[in-house]
Amino acid sequence: MGNPYGLVCIAMLAFAANSLLCRMALANTDIDPGLFTTIRLASGALCLTLLVAFTARRSLLSNNKSEQSASGTEGAAANIKSAAAGTNSAAAGTSAIAAIKQQASIAGALSLFVYAIAFSYAYISMSTGTGALLLFGAVQLTMISVGLLKGERFAAFQWLGFLLAFAGLVILLLPGASAPPLFSALLMVSAGIAWGFYSLLGKKSNAPLLLSAGNFLYATLLTLPLVMWLWVTSTWQWSNEGVFYALASGIVASGCGYAIWYKALPLIQSTTAATVQLSVPVIATLMGWAFLAEAISLQIMIASLMTLGGIWLVIKMRKA
Repeated sequence: MGNPYGLVCIAMLAFAANSLLCRMALANTDIDPGLFTTIRLASGALCLTLLVAFTARRSLLSNNKSEQSASGTEGAAANIKSAAAGTNSAAAGTSAIAAIKQQASIAGALSLFVYAIAFSYAYISMSTGTGALLLFGAVQLTMISVGLLKGERFAAFQWLGFLLAFAGLVILLLPGASAPPLFSALLMVSAGIAWGFYSLLGKKSNAPLLLSAGNFLYATLLTLPLVMWLWVTSTWQWSNEGVFYALASGIVASGCGYAIWYKALPLIQSTTAATVQLSVPVIATLMGWAFLAEAISLQIMIASLMTLGGIWLVIKMRKA
């Protein structure tokens, strides 16, 4: 399916678009962050489930064609085979659902839910680029810290990179025009920590698309008490434009974005996969500037260089 680096570029644009779409919804429409999160997760779950079912059906049809070609059967035998193929294709969806349930986990769904809800509420009062940098920095520092706790040893330059990345996030939070409110910043850092743990859990899976579909389904269920509370307390805020952004975030930026990313991952080196994600906060910052007229201040530029440069140093020296 095309050039792997073309797929990577599309995936990075999709990941950055999640920040833009969330910020656009919460800054320019009246939709409630809780409702936005529910629609995003539910539509993402639907998209991923359909992708899994489609992949399973296509694989089954391909196998049936191979068997028919190998056997060389004709006439009634071929018709029986075709009928069986139709029955098996119908069953593919059922088997896909079973596989999704088997791959999903409560820990994964809870991590995904915490990430998504904190992400949405943080973007009420935070620029697109600032949020993406805080999120990405927290994700990477969480995963690096877990590696250290598990006994991974750092070279001197890796420690320098780790401290540089942490200092960059501190600079981003210092008083200034680009500094987000402290509570919003803490929410986004929490979202990053949750996504870091979700990523670590996902590394153990050999079927990431199935895993994501299942976790999105379970995480959607976790949002239902919040939606009920919003309804009962009459704090429910609906916006057609906001719903559109939530659907775009769930279906395009999350569902399709993850599917494309998982398609590209086997085709590139792990260090390339880790390094290329450094582009996401930069792309999100440029998207915020282009679509929302958000300023790119010296503070966020310095913080970005320190944080992303520090993480790059850790990743680069890890494989040196």
